[in-house]
Amino acid sequence: MGTSVISGSGTGLVVSTGSKTYMSTMFSNIGKQKPPDEFENGIRRISYVLVSVMLVIATIIVLVDYFTSRFLSESILFGISVASALTPQMLPLIVNTSLAKGALAMAKDRCIVKSLTAIRDMGSMDILCIDKTGTLTMNSAMMVNHFDSWGLPKEKVLCFGFLNSYFKTEQKYPLDDAILAYVYTNGYRFQPSKWVKIDEIPFDFTRRRVSVILETELIAEDKNGPFFDRIVITKGALEEVIKICSFIEQVDKGEIAIFSEEDHQRILNMGEELSNDGLRVLGVAMKRLELQRGNRNEAYDETVECEMVFLGLISFFDPPKDSAKQALWRLAEKGVKAKVLTGDSLSLAIRICKEVGIRTTHVITGPDLELLNEDPFHETVKRSTVLARLTPTQKLRVVQSLQTVGQHVVGFLGDGVNDSLALDAANVGISVDSGASIAKDFADIILLEKDLNVLVAGVERGRLTFANTMKYIKMSVVANIGGILSLFIATLVLGFEPLTPRQLLTQNFLYNVGQIAIPWDKIEEDYVKTPQKWSLKGLATFILWNGPVCSVCDISALLFIWFYYNAHSPLDLVLFRSSWFVEGLLMQTLIIHLIRTEKIPFIQEVASWPVICSTVIISAIGISIEYTPIGYVMGFRPLPLSFFGFLVVLFIGYFTLGQIVKRVYIMVYKTWL
Repeated sequence: MGTSVISGSGTGLVVSTGSKTYMSTMFSNIGKQKPPDEFENGIRRISYVLVSVMLVIATIIVLVDYFTSRFLSESILFGISVASALTPQMLPLIVNTSLAKGALAMAKDRCIVKSLTAIRDMGSMDILCIDKTGTLTMNSAMMVNHFDSWGLPKEKVLCFGFLNSYFKTEQKYPLDDAILAYVYTNGYRFQPSKWVKIDEIPFDFTRRRVSVILETELIAEDKNGPFFDRIVITKGALEEVIKICSFIEQVDKGEIAIFSEEDHQRILNMGEELSNDGLRVLGVAMKRLELQRGNRNEAYDETVECEMVFLGLISFFDPPKDSAKQALWRLAEKGVKAKVLTGDSLSLAIRICKEVGIRTTHVITGPDLELLNEDPFHETVKRSTVLARLTPTQKLRVVQSLQTVGQHVVGFLGDGVNDSLALDAANVGISVDSGASIAKDFADIILLEKDLNVLVAGVERGRLTFANTMKYIKMSVVANIGGILSLFIATLVLGFEPLTPRQLLTQNFLYNVGQIAIPWDKIEEDYVKTPQKWSLKGLATFILWNGPVCSVCDISALLFIWFYYNAHSPLDLVLFRSSWFVEGLLMQTLIIHLIRTEKIPFIQEVASWPVICSTVIISAIGISIEYTPIGYVMGFRPLPLSFFGFLVVLFIGYFTLGQIVKRVYIMVYKTWL
C-alpha cells in the first residue's frame, strides 16, 4: 500500500500492517490539532511572565499592607484584587471575537474557515505555494491534437488514448474527460464495446502513468475454443512513457522499429515545443501480450509496463485564469511571494507562469532536487519560484524547508491527493470545494471559488485580526503593568491601600468591558501591506518603553492629590481613592487611542466609532458613579471641578509624552504594532 518500485528487483519484508503502516499514519492525522504556532507559544510565554510578576508584586503588596494595617484578611483580599487587575482577562474573548469576525467576513467571500487560527496565520503568511492546475489555470482541459512520433495527426493514437481513458476506473482526471469529449463531439467511433477490461495498473505519483489491459475476441475459432487478442495500453507523462518503450511504430510504413536515441530526442523536442506553446502533453504506448486461450483471469502488475511500442502524443490546453495575474500582483504588493509547486513538466509550468507574471529566473525539477545535499537543497528551494515534476513527498520537503530554514510562514493551496502531505505541513492549508476529500480534510480553509483574489481578501482579514489582537495584548500589558507598578509605589509611599479591593475590581471590570469593541476597530492601510509576525522580544521591548509613561502620569496624579488637596493621611482616604479611581480608569480607557496607531491620536487618526463610543461610555460611567448612591456605598465622594481641570492637563501631557516616546521607538525599531 503506497509503495512504488521504479525499477529492479528485490525481496520485500513486511514490518507493519493495518493501522501501523505509513499510509494509515498519514490518514490518521486527519482531524488532529496542529502543534502550537509561534503566536500561541508567545502568548503562553508572556502569560508565564505575567504570572511571575503577579506573584511577586501581589506578595510584596500583601506584606506591605499587612505591616501597615495589621489586618491580614484585608491585605490578602487587596493582594488578590491586585493580581486580578494584572491579568488580561479579556484576551481569550478579544482573540476569539476577532477570529470569529474574520471568519464571518471570509464566509461572505465564499470561504469556509475550518480552523480559526488559520485567519491569523494568513496575516503572517509571506510565502504562498500553489499548484498550477486549476489555480493559475481554468482546470478545464480541452484536447487539442493527437500526433504520431513524427508530429503528424494519427487516428490510431487517439483510439488507444480513448480506450485507456474509457476503461480506467481509478482516479478519473480532467484530461480523461477531455479525451472522451473530443472523441464524442468529433464523431469518432472506436467501438469500445468490442473490448473487455482484464486489469488496470492505476496511476501513482512516482510512475506518473496508468495502464489498462484489454482484450478482444478474434474472429478465427477452432474446436479448442476462441482466441483472444490481449493488449496493454499506457498513457501518462511523456518522459515516463518513453522510459518503458523499446520500440516505435512507423505508421506510414506499417512497421515497428527499434526505439533509437534519435527517436527519443525528437519526441522530447516535440513535447518541449508543445509545452512552450502552453500545451500539456501525454504520451501513449501499447504492447501486445501473448494470445490467451480461454484464460481470462490473469492478474498483472507494473512489470508488464516494459518493452512497449511508442505510438504518439496527445496535447491539451488549460488556459490561464484572467484573474490570476491581478491576484498575484496584489499578493506581491502585500509581501506574499508565490512559488509554483507542480507535477507537470517544467517547460509548461514556465510558460503558464510567464503569462501570469511569476518570475521564472530560477527553476528546478523534482529529479534535480533529489540529487542535492541538504544545504544546497535548502538554498535552491529558497531561490526557486517554479518547482516542477514534484512528487508528494518532495512538495512536503519544500514546505518544511521554507518553514524551518527560511523561517517563513507558508500557505499551501492544493486540491489533489498528492497535495495532502504539504497541506498538513503548511501553516495555512487551503483547498477548494471541488478538491479531493483528503485534501479538504487536511485543509484549514476551503475556497468555494478557486480564485486567488479570495486569498487576497483573506490576507487582509488576517492582518486586521492580528493587528487588533496585538493592540489589546500590548495595550493591556502596558496598562496593567504600569497601573500595578503605580499602585505598588503608592502603597509603599502612602502606607495604606490606594484603592479598596472592591474599588480596584470595579475599575478593572469597567476597563475590561470597554475593550470589547477592539475587534471592530480599523487599522491603517500601511499595516496590511506587509506580513505581520509575533515577536516576544519585540513585545518585551515595547513594554519597557511604554510602561513607564503610564506610571509617570499616575505618579503625577498621586503628587497632585497629595500636595494640592493634602490628601495623604488616612483621614483623606475617601477623596484620594475617588480621585485615583477616576484617573486610573480614564488612563486605562484612553491608552488604546495612543497605542492603536503610529500617528497622532484624535488628530491624524481617529478610531472606529465602536471604540469611540466605548471610550465615551466607560469614561462617563467612571466619572458619574461617584455622584450616585452606588458610589457612596463603594466609598466614593463627588470630586471638585479643579480635579477635572487637572485631568485635562494630565492627559494632554500623557499623550504628548507618549507620542514622543512613540516616535523615538519607531525611529529605533522601524515598527510600532
